[in-house]
Formats: sequence, C-alpha cells, structure tokens
Amino acid sequence: MASHGFWSLGGDNAGTNTGSQSPSTPRAWCQAAAQKLSGGIGSKLCALLNVGEVEKTADPAAKQPPQTAAGSCGCNKPCTCTKPDVVFSDLYSTDLLPALDGDTKTMTFLQEVVDLLLAYIVESFDRETKVIDFHYPNELLQLNNWELQDEPATLDDILISCRATLKYAIKTAHPRYFNQLSTGLDMVGLAADWLTSTANTNMFTYEVAPVFVLLEYVTLKKMREIIGWPDGRGDGIFSPGGAISNMYAMLLARFKMFPEVKEKGMSSVPRLAAFTSEHSHFSIKKGAAALGIGTESVICIKADECGKLIPADLERRILEAKQKGFVPFFVSATAGTTVYGAFDPLIAISDICRKYNVWMHVDGAWGGSLLMSGRHRWKLDGVERANSVTWNPHKMMSVPLQCSALLVREEGLMQNCNQMHACYLFQQDKHYDLSYDTGDKALQCGRHVDIFKLWLMWRAKGTIGFEAQIDKCLELSEYLYNKIKDREGYQMVFDGKPQHTNVCFWYLPPGIRYMEDKEEQKKRLHKVAPVIKARMMEYGTTMVSYQPQGDKVNFFRMVISNPAATFEDIDFLIEEIERLGHDL
Repeated sequence: MASHGFWSLGGDNAGTNTGSQSPSTPRAWCQAAAQKLSGGIGSKLCALLNVGEVEKTADPAAKQPPQTAAGSCGCNKPCTCTKPDVVFSDLYSTDLLPALDGDTKTMTFLQEVVDLLLAYIVESFDRETKVIDFHYPNELLQLNNWELQDEPATLDDILISCRATLKYAIKTAHPRYFNQLSTGLDMVGLAADWLTSTANTNMFTYEVAPVFVLLEYVTLKKMREIIGWPDGRGDGIFSPGGAISNMYAMLLARFKMFPEVKEKGMSSVPRLAAFTSEHSHFSIKKGAAALGIGTESVICIKADECGKLIPADLERRILEAKQKGFVPFFVSATAGTTVYGAFDPLIAISDICRKYNVWMHVDGAWGGSLLMSGRHRWKLDGVERANSVTWNPHKMMSVPLQCSALLVREEGLMQNCNQMHACYLFQQDKHYDLSYDTGDKALQCGRHVDIFKLWLMWRAKGTIGFEAQIDKCLELSEYLYNKIKDREGYQMVFDGKPQHTNVCFWYLPPGIRYMEDKEEQKKRLHKVAPVIKARMMEYGTTMVSYQPQGDKVNFFRMVISNPAATFEDIDFLIEEIERLGHDL
C-alpha cells in the first residue's frame, strides 16, 4: 500500500497506543516510531522535536517565563543518567558550542528554535490564519525593542526575538499570498537551505565546497540541455538574483565584442547601444548604469497590446542607432515580462540579432521555468538561439530564495571576462582539476551556496514533478481569467488569455461601474486597487499586487506561482476583492 507521507508510520498502531490522538498527529507518529525504530532512534527523534510539549501562546512575541528543557544523556537504552535542566534566562551565546561542555545546551537551544520554525511552517499553510499581521512602521518599532545593545542578550531574549520576528513576518507560504511572484515554501527546499547554512561554505573553489561545486556543474549542464544547446555545452553560474544574472549577460556581451574594455575601460570602446522591450525588467537599465554604459544607451522597443516586443521596431531602432554612430552590442528579449507575463518572439528577434551581429540575451527570470513543461515550452521557441539566458528557479520552480542562474552558450567566455588570477585562492599547482575552481569567473569573491536547494528538490520531484507543478499554476491562472473576464464589475487590462500566470484586471465597484463621465471614472478607478490592497493587509486575509502601466491606471496584477494555491483560493480572492471594494 502506498505511503501517506511522513506521519503515516503511526497508522498501524492507531488504535493501540495513541489514545485519542489521530494516527496522523506528530505525537502519535512519535509513539509509533519509538516502538518501530531500533536503537532508540525513534525516542531520540521525539525528544529532539519535543512534539506537543511546547506551550503555544496567543501572543508568541510576549515575554515568556524562562524556558526549560531536558537535556539528553545520549544513551541508546533506558538509564538513570542525570538530565540537567537548561534555563535560557541564565545562558548566553558564549555558553553554546564551541564552548566546553556546550553540546547539551546547544542541542536544547536549537531544539527550541526548530520548534518555533515547525510551528510557523504549519501555521503558514493554515487558511484560518492571517497572511499578515500588519502594523505601520512606527507602531512596529514601538512594539518591540529592535535596537542593538553593547551588552549581550540572554538566550531567552534571543528566543523572544525569534518569536517576534516570525509573528510580524509575512506568511509567504500561505496559499492566499499572491503578492509579487511568491512561490510558497517547499519542504525539501527548506531542508536543503538548512543544510546549506549548516555547511556554511563558499563556492569559489573545489577545495572548500567539493560537493556543491560538482552539483552546480551537473545542474547547470542539465539546464543548458533543457534550453537546447547541444550536449548541454556552455557555461553558467548561480548569482544573487535575476538582476545580477542580466548584468552578467551585458558584461559578457560587451567583452565579447570589445575584449580590451576589461583593461582599458569604456574610453577604449565606441558608444554602445543596448535594446530591450519597453515592458522589460528595470534591471537592464540598472545593469547599463552599473557597467558605465549609461541608461541613455538602453533603447526601449515598442511592445504590442499584449506586451510582446515588436521585431520590426527593434530592427528600425538598431538601424537608427547605427546611423547615429552607436554600436549595437546587446539585445535583451524577455520570456515572461514582469507585469503582463508576455513572451517576446524569440525566433524573429534571433534573426535580427544574427543579421546585425548583436548578442542575444533572453531574460527568462520569470518565464524560463516553462521550459520544464511539455505543454508550455513552445512559448520560448527560439531560446536555443540565444547567447545567454537568465533563469530563476526561485520563481516558478518554488526553490527558496535566492536561486538564479545565468546560462551562457560559449564555454570559457565568463572565465576570460572576469578572471583576475588571485594567487591566494586560485593556485595553478593544486593537485586536482582546476576547472572546478569556479570562483574566478564570478564577479563576487564570496559566493553563497544556492545550488543545493535546486538540486535536492530536483532529486525529490524529478523533472516530471516540476512540470506538474508549473502546469498546475498555469491552470489556476486560466481558471481565474475565465472566472472574471465576463463577470460584472471586472475588466481585463488587455484582450486575450494570458500567456503566463499573470492575470491583469480592474475591479470597478458599483459606485463607479456605470459612470458616464469616463475621465472621472478613470480618475476614481486609479484609487480603487490601492484602497482594496490596504484593506487586504489590514484584515490580513490575502495579498495581491497592483500598479499602473503606461497610460493605464492602477490595476491588479495577479500572479500564481505558489503550489499550495487551489481553485478555492482563487474563488476566495475574487469574493474578497468584491467584499473589500464594494463601498468604494
């Protein structure tokens, strides 16, 4: 019989040892585990989790009396060892490891932290809880003492700070949190993040991160294969977000055309011009500013009414820039624009880039994960022609923040562009293959381990699991679109079914729905979304983004990337918008 999950172990003994406990509860599972697992492992696990023993208070941030917990002697059988109480109000961080005899105190302290985290995780998926316990900044500053002090705080105070932080945190894993491309909380990804922090190493050399470096190599190769580059050849790196990945691409494009810029700077090259859609992410201009190219050298190309770049305008603007003495060097196409979720026509853009010998980059930070879906990857047809691709698994693939990859078709280009030969890190006479010392191709020296979360989730889900997850989110967005496109009081921002999970719409309350003065209606409609959003946050029931776009007044931009969301959650959102905005 198929397993029902982690807690299923207690099912066989539900009627014998769990009393009134359901076999699916943590306590029942632990009791069953203590019997079934050998060597005292079950008992130790229950002691570590301390299931059911921690008091759950109405106000987790309130000052609690000193916490105590029994230490473990480490025996694998019943014994009479003394198990000292640990009083956190008498302890400080210096009492924890690596302090002498700090192991028991450390285990007990971390057990308390894990209990807090596990309670928060369970609460985050409970639809009866608030998405947000909103307070204005000045109120939140006054509710707790957030100031840093010269004297150390006790471990009791540290636990109180942890409770307060979680109390006022936004529950981004909540099934009704739809704000700004959130992806919920994946349990395997979370476990990987905990392991990564415990390992606490750096990605610059194989000698300090052997497994993580190899996993990055394997995973980037797999991602390049999915893009469609032969045998997964090429290069890549995980960076601190899609904005940095896009900047890497622009840096490589400039170096590829003018390698002398690395040593001689911008004075050695002609005036450059980059091109991107008027609906593209702001990071393209920000990258140009950071690299000394300048935001005025980023030429925005017109998009159609659905947000897709118009190829004919791209070619026209390239010719125009050349006539003005600029050298076109970089075109950034977008696969999944931030607001509309539009996919630029990559094949047509690629033809233009090849014609004028311009580097083609695809910013797939938001939409790149659709490459995992057999049903939706056609939207990125032509991506295999790109010179570089940004792909953020921390969006549609639900990998915990942060996890962004830049994939590059030409092998060795990143190394040549960025290497500085620091001899204290990248010695040339090491006893292993130096190609695995990847740090010199990065702009950073210290680089966080972002790969393990993605790799472990991929192992847990398989490619088919990611595909199903992505398809489900797109199915939910289509459901929302079909529910509201003809519903009274709703108006779509653009015609046609959205290509991604972005659903952009206006809600017109009854008070302005039938106004004959369209200018006045537009003026009042501009204020509707901000008021409804504020009320959502005050009540704590849900969160969804809004913004203007060009000459369009504020509209809701619903994005669905949380695998925990259901059709019922979409129904709830519609009803909540109408409830909160009915009187406007």
